[in-house]
Amino acid sequence: MKTIRFLLLLAMIGCSAPALARTPGEVDVGGTLREATMQGLSGPSRKLSEFRGKPLIINVWASWCGPCRAEMGSLERLSRRHGGKKFTVIGISTDDYPDAAKRFLKNAGTSFSHFIDSKLLLENMLGANRIPLTLLVDAQGKVVGKYYGAKEWDSPEALDVIGKSFGVRL
Repeated sequence: MKTIRFLLLLAMIGCSAPALARTPGEVDVGGTLREATMQGLSGPSRKLSEFRGKPLIINVWASWCGPCRAEMGSLERLSRRHGGKKFTVIGISTDDYPDAAKRFLKNAGTSFSHFIDSKLLLENMLGANRIPLTLLVDAQGKVVGKYYGAKEWDSPEALDVIGKSFGVRL
């Protein structure tokens, strides 16, 4: 019995990730995102700087990630109701295979732009050591919020956070 408990304890210790681990080159809240070319997944490739001038919501996801799949509908509703007018919503897939990501997007029926990060540049810069991750970025490219885990992005609480972060009324 002691051996089983000891093995369970070792397994739990070995499986736990450091709570504050950072990715290489991660931009913290308050920092400005660096330039990066994003490979188009649902449209053309674009530079991150092309989104400057209007607040930006970046959602980092993968097709195999259950929580990512669960929140995609709320991001779509948020984008349709408020995106384009007061801010832009984009998605960045961390999938290894573009075809898997494209299949997911087709089934999800999203209308906002998605990109794929096959070289881990964005994943590291954004701090996506766990997903889903959603960043709120102001019009000048400064990260004003990072949110890990699935959220209902069109809920009154989320709209309040987004509105306060961007200084807009939703």
